[in-house]
Amino acid sequence: MISSPASQPRRVAVTAIGVVSPLGLGCEETSKALRAGHDGVAPVTAFDVSKTRCKTAGLVDLAKLKAGAGLKRHRREHLHHPASLMMMAAANEVRRGDGAFDPELLVIGTTSGGMSFGEAFYRAQVQKKHPHERAAWLANYLPQKPVLDAEDAWPCAAPSQIIANACASGTNAVGHAFRLVRAGHYQRVLCGGYDAISEMVFVGFDSLQASTAEKIRPFDKSRTGLVLGEGAALLALEELESARRRGAPILAEVTGYGISTDNHHLTQPHPSGVGPRQAMERALADAHRAADEIDYINAHGTATIFNDATEGTAIAELFGNRVPVSSTKSMMGHSLGAAGAIEAVFSVLAIQRQFLPPNIHFQEIDPAWRLNIVANEARDAQVRRVISNSFGFGGTNASIVLEEAAA
Repeated sequence: MISSPASQPRRVAVTAIGVVSPLGLGCEETSKALRAGHDGVAPVTAFDVSKTRCKTAGLVDLAKLKAGAGLKRHRREHLHHPASLMMMAAANEVRRGDGAFDPELLVIGTTSGGMSFGEAFYRAQVQKKHPHERAAWLANYLPQKPVLDAEDAWPCAAPSQIIANACASGTNAVGHAFRLVRAGHYQRVLCGGYDAISEMVFVGFDSLQASTAEKIRPFDKSRTGLVLGEGAALLALEELESARRRGAPILAEVTGYGISTDNHHLTQPHPSGVGPRQAMERALADAHRAADEIDYINAHGTATIFNDATEGTAIAELFGNRVPVSSTKSMMGHSLGAAGAIEAVFSVLAIQRQFLPPNIHFQEIDPAWRLNIVANEARDAQVRRVISNSFGFGGTNASIVLEEAAA
């Protein structure tokens, strides 16, 4: 329910998190995989990749998800898209973490929705096959459907907002939810993102020659491109004093959000790094923090030539080589609209468990800039404040600041 905005900005707590990714089902599995530097990228078998350069992706174990993610049997469960299953499992984990959290609004980022159901519908329509399935696929491919399925599994009936802003979508969703709570428009917002692998998106990135046939190596001198991933993540955001009054767990705080658009090219970022730098500067200013107060940067780090060059330049200019940097996409691929939300959860885990997730497959830093890369192995460290970055096609840039919960 919308309330009158507060005269002073409110502090915004994270009271629960839920995640499904190639690194695990839930926070415990995920945290162990992050610490171990697990490589969650595997061969694609869901569709034909014989004619693509890239043949791998970061894939969620759907059989394990269906069997053991706390999902109740449902009479229409065969209609649930993989994205719905991921969202339902993430929602269930949030409920386990904070059972009294009652969301007034959902803000969710995605880029693909239930795209693979759309593909199945189109093929069946052209071939004039599967008339009954066609209707079900069409009804279940819309981007809001996984959100509605997650609400049904909760159960709750809050309104939802869907953000589709390329690869910044997940971070935009968390940032937008943060601003709504901080301004006093809502006390409790469930936010996050999801995306599932689909053939059209996979082939599209391969056609753009953005994908690699090799290991994904963010920020490496010899990086050759990205691999796609999939997953879902949710964060329960609540006005801090409200959360404290009801005795809710306080995992972290969201303190800053910055966005920019560099408008340089449809798929390539501005080579100067101005867009990523502005997003990070604005997130820091919003959090009232200086660059030297950040303990870790969860970079966008797609391992494409252009993205890493611009982000690396921006980080080096703004932070030098003092702040540890890693791209967790090295372990699970790029989950597009879900990436920012998943990486926000990874950032909360880094704060909660005081470690730096590694940038695996790293061999040699690009000499264009000096960065403190968390190379190949996790590090124990004091992690109080994290910046998490997401930068997308069209020059969409977003950064958030997450901090340990202070008194």
